[in-house]
Amino acid sequence: MSKKEKLVQRLLMLPKDFTFAELESLLIQLGFEIDNKGKTSGSRIRFYNREKQLQYLAHKPHPTSIIKPNALKDIVIYLHNNNLI
Repeated sequence: MSKKEKLVQRLLMLPKDFTFAELESLLIQLGFEIDNKGKTSGSRIRFYNREKQLQYLAHKPHPTSIIKPNALKDIVIYLHNNNLI
C-alpha cells in the first residue's frame, strides 16, 4: 500500500489526530501545490491543482496542528465531489 493510499484510508476514518502536515502531504500527492497567498494570509493556505483547475482553501490550525473533525469532514466531501479519492 502506497503512502498516498495509507493517508486516504486514514483520512476516511476521520481520526481525531489527523495533522495539517498529513493533509499537506496528501494534497501534494494528489497534484496540488501550496500557495500561502502572501504575507498577509495569516493561517490561510491555498492548495491549487493546475491540471484540474481546482483549489482548496484551508486554515492551518493553531496552536496545535490537529485538524478539527468538522474540517476533516469538509475535506473528505471536497475530495469525493471532485473525484480525487
